Amino acid sequence: MWQTSCTIVRSGAEAFVIDSPVYPDELEVLPAVLEQAQFPLSGLLVTHADWDHLLGRLTFPRAAVGCAETTAACLAAEPGAAARALRDFDAEHYVRRPSPLSLGQVQALPVPGKLDVGGQELELHPADGHTADGMAVWVPWARVLVCGDYLSPVEIPMLSEGGSRAAYLATLARLESLVEQAAAVVPGHGDVLDAARALAILREDRAYLEALPEAKLPLARRDAVQQKIHAQNVERV
Repeated sequence: MWQTSCTIVRSGAEAFVIDSPVYPDELEVLPAVLEQAQFPLSGLLVTHADWDHLLGRLTFPRAAVGCAETTAACLAAEPGAAARALRDFDAEHYVRRPSPLSLGQVQALPVPGKLDVGGQELELHPADGHTADGMAVWVPWARVLVCGDYLSPVEIPMLSEGGSRAAYLATLARLESLVEQAAAVVPGHGDVLDAARALAILREDRAYLEALPEAKLPLARRDAVQQKIHAQNVERV
């Protein structure tokens, strides 16, 4: 579940880190990756307000965090929630960190919308349903889709508190045309996908959600953790 993805996108003299890994040794390598690639950091982007996507601030404490207006509203409504969730995770998994999580400056971005990066533009698309907030990031010049907690090869659709099956299905519909164009799809959890694999997962996820509460889990995502998520989904539908 904690196989998280972090994407670094650059154009010209600007670069953004999108989402984050979770463990300290993973976070520690990010500055070296940027330096080796000669990517000048302009800021952080997060796809949604779940704590495991916000940890770039631990590595880059002075960087501004850009997110959808819906995500900014979630973070403002519960300013300490992410830090508390991180402390609980670290206590459960015996993880030590050099400093606590502080989000600092959060910049609300209009979604749908565009964000300039070194003369190119990122496209920001609404991606709610998993949670009440969120955005997916389309990198048109590289044909890369960073989709947050959607299209995961290791995790079934999760309807978190505030999430919605109808909104989740609407997000899948919006993402479908981007997936068809993509050279790579980066889910929040699991390996990077090509378009064909991502489309197959999208179809599985749509069928699963439409069949709830009687849905069967996709064949490759039936472990005990997914069964627990499924039980929670059934309660929330």
